[in-house]
Amino acid sequence: MTILNKPFDTKYNSAPFSKLKNEDFLPAFKIAIEKAKAEIDTITNNSEKPSFENTIEALDYSGEELDRLSSIFFNLNSAETNDEIQKIAQEVSPLLSEFSNDITLNEDLFKRVKAVYESKPDLDLTTEQETLLDKKYKGFSRNGANLPDDKKEKLRAIDKELSQLKLKFGEHILAETNKFEMHLTSESDLAGLPDGAKEAAKQLAESKGKDGWLITLDYPSYIPFMTYADSRALREKLSKAFGRKGFQNDDLDNQDIVLKIANLRFQRAQLLGYKTHAHFVLEERMAETPEKVNTFLNELLDKAKPAAKEEFEKLEDFAKGLDGIDQLQKWDSAYYAEKLKQKLFDLDDEQLKPYFKLENVINGAFIVANKLFGLHFEEINTIDKYHKDVLTYKVTDSEGELVSIFYADFFPRAGKRNGAWMTSYKPQMIKNGVNKRPHVSIVCNFTKPTKSKPSLLTFNEVTTLFHEFGHALHGMLANTTYPSLSGTSVYWDFVELPSQILENWCYEEETLKLFATHYETGEVIPMELIEKIKASSTFHEGMQTLRQLSFGLLDMSWHGIDPTHITDVKAHEVEAFGETKLYPEVAENCMSTAFSHIFQGGYSSGYYSYKWAEVLDADAFEYFKQEGIFNKTVADKFKTYVLSQGGTENPMTLYKKFRGQEPKPEALLRRAGLLK
Repeated sequence: MTILNKPFDTKYNSAPFSKLKNEDFLPAFKIAIEKAKAEIDTITNNSEKPSFENTIEALDYSGEELDRLSSIFFNLNSAETNDEIQKIAQEVSPLLSEFSNDITLNEDLFKRVKAVYESKPDLDLTTEQETLLDKKYKGFSRNGANLPDDKKEKLRAIDKELSQLKLKFGEHILAETNKFEMHLTSESDLAGLPDGAKEAAKQLAESKGKDGWLITLDYPSYIPFMTYADSRALREKLSKAFGRKGFQNDDLDNQDIVLKIANLRFQRAQLLGYKTHAHFVLEERMAETPEKVNTFLNELLDKAKPAAKEEFEKLEDFAKGLDGIDQLQKWDSAYYAEKLKQKLFDLDDEQLKPYFKLENVINGAFIVANKLFGLHFEEINTIDKYHKDVLTYKVTDSEGELVSIFYADFFPRAGKRNGAWMTSYKPQMIKNGVNKRPHVSIVCNFTKPTKSKPSLLTFNEVTTLFHEFGHALHGMLANTTYPSLSGTSVYWDFVELPSQILENWCYEEETLKLFATHYETGEVIPMELIEKIKASSTFHEGMQTLRQLSFGLLDMSWHGIDPTHITDVKAHEVEAFGETKLYPEVAENCMSTAFSHIFQGGYSSGYYSYKWAEVLDADAFEYFKQEGIFNKTVADKFKTYVLSQGGTENPMTLYKKFRGQEPKPEALLRRAGLLK
């Protein structure tokens, strides 16, 4: 019995990170799986007639220890990993996959679930209970419970292999990211870079015992270099290094893994009676079918493409006029776009960054949450952290009642994957009359403080923080009975609404004046800069939309068809990008081999959902704008019908309860400046 298999003797029942040892994880998982199996046996061996309470409810509350352990371990594997943890993950994933299959392919358990499901008309269930019953039944039927034994075994084998391949994919990308370093010893190579970026590069070199400057593929290093460095040759070198992750025909190559994952997902869907993986996935989404997704993406493409082409031609003309560039390449994109933006709006990120000190932006997010939802955030140091950089907060409501524990982890390090995400260490649920509150975390990769400057965020990083904080609010304000319907446990094309809507507050003068103050003088951000932020918010919106659509179309090209004929990952990708291509193809680069969202994360057949949710968030924010961005009535409705409800009801029903109507895409097109 390890510390992980007992109730935590900690404040707020928080994870005891300081007491965790890597060698405890594997035995802890084995014990927790056995305990969870015993809980399942209790349900299946119950001699009483199957009921909602003794079967469906009991099933949802089962495995609590295992779920908690999994969330702690796999969150560490994303944010604070090492070779040992990655090795354990490779051992644990098949065990969890096997256990999951043991449940969904348990005939006695399914018989009980099916009996309750078939008696649904005679049961007096709440909406939430009805949703849970449907979800539990589909959890079996969509995972092979109705299959004959030989096909069930095949399904088990596929799931086991997929769980290992997805981990391997992610490990390769992290290793590639950590492996590459561009070591510069001549200051002239850094021409154009802002002082903060130069200082960070020098500090990174010093930390590794090197002279000069180090540039890496971590976003806070990569993005400033691609945006500001005058050396076209070095931008090309860095861009190609970034673009060839998993595509170098070496031991970190992901091409075979991509083909295997796509084919295994297709085989799995076929086994279950679906045409493709996308048909399987989208049955449980607002979009419902691949045909609807492709229509949605292509309709937006029709609107965005003319604008994108016009923007691209203007960028080409600008680069030619400025530096005689005859053919714009991908490594020129951010550099000349930034210069053009400066010319058109007299605005660049370096002007804005002094007003966005990280601590002030965090405080700004807290103020917005307080004004909208009455939440209070108090930093506490009485609970364990998994790394010294992590900040911990106690979140309470206007009555002083505990709402959530909140972890925030903002800086890059070797054991942490790139990007930004929200996650949970403990779910919310109401059990035995007690409302158990959630422990929620956001993880980002922002520029670290240097010797002379605090962490100053680009405006894009400000919106990223608000985005992830929006997800966190969805987790924190959860108020449902059953854990599997709580917080962000909603349809994937609905889950981005709370995150994306919060970004809108970053563009509002009323919000910015609350927290955007100069880190040295304390001066509030000038009105003139706010106007420029708003004016530039639709800059290159056509090209940005085209880029997002290209990722959605690439995802559907892998998952919405029979992939068995695909033998060349790169050739397939080039074809999928055909309608959205602006820049010349880079032969040595490939997106698919590093497309973690769809090959490692949960976005397969779901990348379109970012755009789908933009339609929702633009429409929802128009409602706030109409009544006032801090209007209490609208905020209360959003909290009541969206943030607190989790997946207890169909998302379109919840949205209409909040908004009074279905969302209209015109709001998004208006905001993007694409409605002529």
